[in-house]
Amino acid sequence: MVALGIILARAGSKGLRNKCVRPLLGRPLIDYTFDHALASNLLTAIVLTTDSEPAKQLARRCEIEIVDRPAELATDTATVDAAARHAVETWEARHRQVVDAVVLLYANIPVRADGIIDRALEHLERTGASSVRTVAPIGKHHPDWLHRLDSDRLVQFRPNSIYRRQDLEPLYGHDGAAVAVTRQALFDALQTPNDAHAFFGPDRRAIVQRPEDTVDVDEPVDLYVAEAALRTRVDRSSALSASEQI
Repeated sequence: MVALGIILARAGSKGLRNKCVRPLLGRPLIDYTFDHALASNLLTAIVLTTDSEPAKQLARRCEIEIVDRPAELATDTATVDAAARHAVETWEARHRQVVDAVVLLYANIPVRADGIIDRALEHLERTGASSVRTVAPIGKHHPDWLHRLDSDRLVQFRPNSIYRRQDLEPLYGHDGAAVAVTRQALFDALQTPNDAHAFFGPDRRAIVQRPEDTVDVDEPVDLYVAEAALRTRVDRSSALSASEQI
């Protein structure tokens, strides 16, 4: 299987401008995604699609191939799948090779579980699915505990009387760590341009993770969450190493 890792980064961001190169524990945010992609054993190649010059410089340092993203694909209304298709077509034209599957990696996610990229690709190939996404359980933001507001009056989003977390229906949200999708599903989506989720294809599978396995940086406060998560991993690794020496 020819698998292309596509790292997506934009210079502009309403929540945190140039977030892909913001410092996190002394390193640019995007460096962590570079590490995750380079650690994969199953990716045939890796490209960065971006309009950010600083991100391009960082990619060159890591010897990661660059796809210059056109301005129309770098706006906050441009779709992820459109940018991915452009990256696929650019890579295929350069290398005269056809991709079987792609893994979408968002540059604003510095925390991922070890090996999750390869797990997603393995699951995609084993099941014959159109796409595989990583998901995490929904906790206190579960729909059964949400409300609409009618002025200041609370109206249950879904009428119920559930008060114990254990009694909530298990629901999951896409955590953004990895999206593996077949080339066919990615390009078949052109047939239904009004469906923003069409590129996931008809057969959509999931890998369930823990909520702490992924940190998605969209706002300034998320940088502190990511820093805490990374420090915790270092502490755990150090503790394990110390225990092995005893």
